[in-house]
Amino acid sequence: MSLKDNIRQKLENSAEFVSGEELAREFSVSRAAVWKAVKKLKDDGCVIDSVSNKGYRLVKPADVLSREEIKANFDKYSDSLDVIVLETVDSTNNEAKRMLANGFADNALILANEQTGGRGRLGRSFYSPKNTGIYMTFLVHTSLQLSSAVTVTTAASVAVVRALESVTDTKPEIKWVNDVYINGKKVCGILTEAVSDFETGTAAALIIGIGINITTEDFPDEIKDRASSVGALSPVRNKLAAQVANELMYICEDLNDRSRFIDCYKSRSMIIGKDIDFYINNEKQSGKAIDIDDFGALIVTLPDGSQKTLSSGEVTVRLMDN
Repeated sequence: MSLKDNIRQKLENSAEFVSGEELAREFSVSRAAVWKAVKKLKDDGCVIDSVSNKGYRLVKPADVLSREEIKANFDKYSDSLDVIVLETVDSTNNEAKRMLANGFADNALILANEQTGGRGRLGRSFYSPKNTGIYMTFLVHTSLQLSSAVTVTTAASVAVVRALESVTDTKPEIKWVNDVYINGKKVCGILTEAVSDFETGTAAALIIGIGINITTEDFPDEIKDRASSVGALSPVRNKLAAQVANELMYICEDLNDRSRFIDCYKSRSMIIGKDIDFYINNEKQSGKAIDIDDFGALIVTLPDGSQKTLSSGEVTVRLMDN
């Protein structure tokens, strides 16, 4: 670990002041190096009291992404998943693609403190300000049939919901097909991409991008009315990222076994039983969402009583007329 991380852990484990001399002696560095590391911790968001002749005391830890802490929160999968933490990147999905192009052959969890070009579905952007969210990509090599790969986004949303329920006191819901909501506002988006092997008709690798707003408060005007954050009061990013990975690794052990996630997906749906609007070939249609099938497709009853199954697209819950 870096000196900064060592000092952070030392302060986290002490309720009293720790002198700079003690820190320098324990980590075999100069007092100046200790001072610089403490300054970096403060820049990261840690609230640290610094008192002459007493030293340093951590008042409030920062929610700093740490490879070591994420791996420490893994279940049985710690040896089969590399963890890469970046300060800034255009997009963690793009980074995964670059890694694959350079011959990376392992499974990985790629995280960034900030994305300058975060991407969502249908060419949209995903707002990814520094240090306030989890911006991560789960890269896994598979031999999954392409016909089955469409359920991956469904599975990923379940992994996020389960992780949020485990780590926080929130009650997340899923808006078909890939958005996670809390209290009626979006806190998470998912973008899944596949690297295809056309000779075998399989997905050679899956790139599952997940963005979760943790403490983000100021959103761009175009999304501020429908976006929100988890609102965690204590640091959760490392534990939550690890738990999402735990859930994804469990599901990806056998993506053909939909019993691992489909019942949870249905039970957390926020649109089953609701009147909705949807688009087919740019034509707006209306209906009532009545169920989700075992492949994650939405079953809709139309006004004439017929049914339609939607495997992709955008839906909105229709508000009742006053």
